[in-house]
Amino acid sequence: MADEPLVLGIETSCDETGVGLVRGTTLLADAVASSVDEHARFGGVVPEVASRAHLEAMVPTIDRALKEAGVSARDLDGIAVTAGPGLAGALLVGVSAAKAYAYALGKPLYGVNHLASHICVDQLEHGPLPEPTMALLVSGGHSSLLLSSDITSDVRPMGATIDDAAGEAFDKIARVLNLGFPGGPVIDRYAKEGDPNAIPFPRGLTGPRDPAYDFSFSGLKTAVARWIEAKRAAGEEVPVRDVAASFQEAVVDVLTRKAVRACKDEGVDHLMIGGGVAANSRLRALARERCEAAGIRLRVPRPKLCTDNGAMVAALGAEMVARNRAASGWDLPADSSLPVTEPHVPAVPAHDHVHEAGEENLYS
Repeated sequence: MADEPLVLGIETSCDETGVGLVRGTTLLADAVASSVDEHARFGGVVPEVASRAHLEAMVPTIDRALKEAGVSARDLDGIAVTAGPGLAGALLVGVSAAKAYAYALGKPLYGVNHLASHICVDQLEHGPLPEPTMALLVSGGHSSLLLSSDITSDVRPMGATIDDAAGEAFDKIARVLNLGFPGGPVIDRYAKEGDPNAIPFPRGLTGPRDPAYDFSFSGLKTAVARWIEAKRAAGEEVPVRDVAASFQEAVVDVLTRKAVRACKDEGVDHLMIGGGVAANSRLRALARERCEAAGIRLRVPRPKLCTDNGAMVAALGAEMVARNRAASGWDLPADSSLPVTEPHVPAVPAHDHVHEAGEENLYS
């Protein structure tokens, strides 16, 4: 185990300051500082608030992760950081911190892709990823079907949302129901006491001429909101639990149906689900049911590893080191629209000074 790469990962793409430490595929520490409570009164994430929260939490969270893992920063084999996609200002805080630590320690820097990290984190729970891997990633900002033959260099988009992401739709419906923010956990909780078949909400992009693997939740969101408004306008009580259950069922029905179809079409006998919405209990249950029926093996990390965290970034960073992938340069940008086809951002050869700091580092 000591011969496996020890990597620190930093994640700041949205409102979670995540720092993880991974040795090979073994998780040593997963420290998170969330600013979700600061955003709750606004009903959603405020980029400037998130950036300032990352600035305040960064150093204490890194120190906490190192202490939890029982390792010294000088023992690291590399530092990985989410370079994108995400909120520009939030990403910039993480990238700047990673550069500072990497330079001071004389360690290689790896700018990695947020979505690829969500896939790679499953290695910490279920072992090495099969190649190829089919992944369904669902969160507040993403709803994507991805096929990867090599998580460090080859990730191919199969389909994505054309409007609202699944997690975004959860937040909006929770707001309409006056259930607060974030919407995912509270909708899941209310749905457990409701009837998923009570209201026939629409399933977006499931017609014979619709894109096979793309998602759309904007129409569903509008249909649910109008149904609730009609009830209120008529002076009737809104059955919150039934609405939550029926809305949730419409979302997970489409997600799992298209994911299983993609696996069958591509001849992949397993499915990995990640992202914050992967913590949803009904999504997990329906995915398991449909995968078993189709002879597909399902891999879903435990809920804490599904939400944004530093462990997933460290996991992908460790894989980069293990496979001798090129490190990033000091000019590594924070790219809010980094495409998933770029699992990591290697240095431009003419500007690759990642080992410039040398053995005599500035960190004490």
